Amino acid sequence: MASGKKGKKVPSAVQAARGSTVGKKNVPWGTITAVVAIVLLAAGVFGYYYVASSDTREQREREEVAAENFTPDANNPDPSQKIDGITIEDYQGGAHVRPTERVAYDQSPPFGGPHDGFWASCTGTVYPEAVRTENMVHSLEHGAIWIAYDPERVSGEDLETLRLRVENKPFMMMSPYPGLDSPVSLQAWGHQLKVDEVTDERIDQFIAALKRNSNTYPEIGASCDALGPGQFDPDNPPPFDPEEPGPDAKPMDYEGSAGAADESMGGGQ
Repeated sequence: MASGKKGKKVPSAVQAARGSTVGKKNVPWGTITAVVAIVLLAAGVFGYYYVASSDTREQREREEVAAENFTPDANNPDPSQKIDGITIEDYQGGAHVRPTERVAYDQSPPFGGPHDGFWASCTGTVYPEAVRTENMVHSLEHGAIWIAYDPERVSGEDLETLRLRVENKPFMMMSPYPGLDSPVSLQAWGHQLKVDEVTDERIDQFIAALKRNSNTYPEIGASCDALGPGQFDPDNPPPFDPEEPGPDAKPMDYEGSAGAADESMGGGQ
């Protein structure tokens, strides 16, 4: 006699396997790994950029602070007068000498007086070797700032800190100056500041106050562009002469040499 209870239906092995597959979703480990790798790479790139750009950001902050109090205006035509330790002299512009002539400058580095008829490129130019001073002084007459440094005392990170103030910045130039009596010396036309530290805030104050300050340099609107071979080639500039000028050197009150280049040659004003 048959029983009234129905026996339990036992699922087949195929059905069990199918149910297990349906109830259990596959984890996309490949996608997760790729996403994590991208995130880690992005974090690494950002971290590297943040660290690498920290010096640039610090320099930008120094410039902003200096600009707040040392930007010239009608009421304060020469803010550099407030900078502690600055030297200011009154020099007349326009006296040119020939490339073979030297000037017996009254300051070292010089920051005014007779100069070569061809100016040194000052378009954010960083010269790896010392350059003839007569060309550098002409650039000051055009409103540029010249940062000179003692190569025996400024190198490595300190040199890079100075470079950030100059490289690719209009009306700026920088070069070593052997025998300099301080680690760093800044020159604008008629103005000089010597400092011991490359982080000295007065460096940025000097630049803010005097770069292209139309109240302090003679040739307003003059160019800083490179003149090129045969005039002044920034890739092969005339070298610095460490010897004392001889008896034929031109004095500070010299009025100019016949045949020297003038402002109409190679660009001018």
